[in-house]
Amino acid sequence: MQVEVYTINGAPTGEMLELDASVFGIEPNDHAIYMAVRSIQANQHQGTHKVKPRNEVRGGGKKPFKQKKTGRARAGSTRSPIWVGGGSIFGPHPHDYVVSIPAKVRKLARKSALSYKVKDGAIKVVEDFSFDTVKTKQVSKVLKAFSLDNKKTLLLTKQTDPVIFKSGRNIPKLRICEAIKASTFDILNSKVLLIQKSAVNVLQNSLKN
Repeated sequence: MQVEVYTINGAPTGEMLELDASVFGIEPNDHAIYMAVRSIQANQHQGTHKVKPRNEVRGGGKKPFKQKKTGRARAGSTRSPIWVGGGSIFGPHPHDYVVSIPAKVRKLARKSALSYKVKDGAIKVVEDFSFDTVKTKQVSKVLKAFSLDNKKTLLLTKQTDPVIFKSGRNIPKLRICEAIKASTFDILNSKVLLIQKSAVNVLQNSLKN
């Protein structure tokens, strides 16, 4: 399985890069993708929601009125849940939303997502590039060369490049990520994967069986 390598100007270099079929050419497993995305989204929940039950609401120490002969319901505290200013019943409390899945399933999900992208022709391999200074215009120029300026794009680099990251972080439809850290959700949440040539080997080595 081969793909063409392009320059940052969008022109073919004439070089063909071999993609590992065990990573980019498997039969996608939809259930593994579902489990991975569900886990990623669940793990992003902070779980810090909180309301005060009756025993945590301030006040209510004095009986509001006498027990009998008022014609009103018996009340022992103004902090009862049926009173305004009272505690909440069955309200949310902090808890953990983490959903764990096996490492093999996570790996299978990423390979499945990459294989879908290959089938859709949504992977572009670009030669390695970097910049001397931080300028958004430089990354925008690269995206325009591939007609990706209006498409959700995931740019994968071999390693974290602060200059590229800072240059592209203000572009709304672009996400820049180190290849080894790209999740199943990141891959599926983009229309096109723009992968630096050296990042392909990093990606393949991290996902090989």
